[in-house]
Amino acid sequence: MQKSNAIVITGGYLDTNSAKTAHGLIRGTERFNVMGIIDHKFAGRDAGEVLDKKPRNIPVYGSIAEAINASKQAVKYCVIGIATKGGVIPEVLRSMIKEALENNLSIVNGLHDYVSENEELAAIAKQRGLEIIDVRKPKKFKDLHFWSGKIVEVKCPKVAVLGTDCALGKRTTTRFLVETMRKAGYKAEMIYTGQTGWMQGAGYGFIFDSTLNDFISGEMEHAVWLCYQEQKPDIIFIEGQSSLRNPSGPAGSEWIVSAEARTVILQHNPARKQYKDMEFYPAYLPSVKDEIKLIKMYGGNTVAVTVNSAKLTEAEARQYAANYQQELGIPAVLPLEDGLEALIPIFEELIKKP
Repeated sequence: MQKSNAIVITGGYLDTNSAKTAHGLIRGTERFNVMGIIDHKFAGRDAGEVLDKKPRNIPVYGSIAEAINASKQAVKYCVIGIATKGGVIPEVLRSMIKEALENNLSIVNGLHDYVSENEELAAIAKQRGLEIIDVRKPKKFKDLHFWSGKIVEVKCPKVAVLGTDCALGKRTTTRFLVETMRKAGYKAEMIYTGQTGWMQGAGYGFIFDSTLNDFISGEMEHAVWLCYQEQKPDIIFIEGQSSLRNPSGPAGSEWIVSAEARTVILQHNPARKQYKDMEFYPAYLPSVKDEIKLIKMYGGNTVAVTVNSAKLTEAEARQYAANYQQELGIPAVLPLEDGLEALIPIFEELIKKP
């Protein structure tokens, strides 16, 4: 895949969970060369340092014009780097999108609010011969797949990376798992199920929350099946979405039942007590032990817990991990702090099973 030069706009949200698309691109992408992040709050800093205190030589600029002037290479795309509640483009970014188009940058948008359907922005793009890629636009009916049962033809292990809530880092953990297994000498592939996975360059997948409900199971089955047919990987990791009990959009059963991903990695943040953006609603995250029981009822075997350490000290996160490991009898690790090499033996055993 040939990379295209891009800037990413975050409009003051770079240090929040809302910028998880930008965070993924900062951590790594095979689709874009990220030339800079546009965020007035952090202008002059390194984007990696803002994200997780790890410099990545990606500068943060105060404006689009500043980024274009500073770049030694032509920039082709402007990527919207935030994910908002309901997928709405905030006004602060709408004006930045217009500025990007006026500077001859094509737009990559991962929100439900389609740039291509905004008359003013679409007209500017058409006049200048620019692309608008609305990643979340649904596929046409003729391109959708209904579940068929062909998943039985996939003979390699399939691992679902699920979580107890949305916005917990499931995609990042999935990508880390693929990278870890590849470094260990195995052919590993990722099935993306969200817009950021596509932006990071994953070759197989679909956008879960833009797919007609009747076709979700089939699209997932087809993505896994096609990946196996074309790549013959040793192991496939499937990015999870939301959680089995999230009232605003429960998800997870399709991974286990329709994709036959019977092995599960469960991501959890011990500091989070209520579902994201639903603190007004009396629904609370289950314990890890209870969620594992529910996963088992669906037919999934949870082999490890990955701990999201947000809003915890490192010492607190490690104590939680140690407690989970002792209580559950399975590994509990901190992906961002320690990587995932400790889980390699689990997957090696799966791969070697007849």
